[in-house]
Amino acid sequence: QVQLVESGGGLVQAGGSLRLSCAASGRTVRSYNMAWFRQAPGKEREFVAAINWSDDSIYNADSVKGRFTISRDNAKNTVYLQMNSLKPEDTAVYACAAGAWGRRTDDYRYWGQGTQVTVSS
Repeated sequence: QVQLVESGGGLVQAGGSLRLSCAASGRTVRSYNMAWFRQAPGKEREFVAAINWSDDSIYNADSVKGRFTISRDNAKNTVYLQMNSLKPEDTAVYACAAGAWGRRTDDYRYWGQGTQVTVSS
């Protein structure tokens, strides 16, 4: 089992920055690929970014390229999402996930509860 707990969400003005954290616990957490997804009201869950456990390669959604950066600290079992140049359309609940490599929700077995990010115009 892997447990994931997100933190760092909040209210920010457009153009601002936030850093989300996802603390992972579990016996084999370091062998999982990690990802961030988001879900806005009335919309489907959307892939944001993923990081590979073996070589730290990164996969970003086109909508966040150049603005968001995913990283991981294996010593702390924590994954981060640095979000810069935030836009109102980035408003959503952001959740981290652990599992296989990919951009589909079905690729990931474990999920956190999520943290709300609200960007005001």
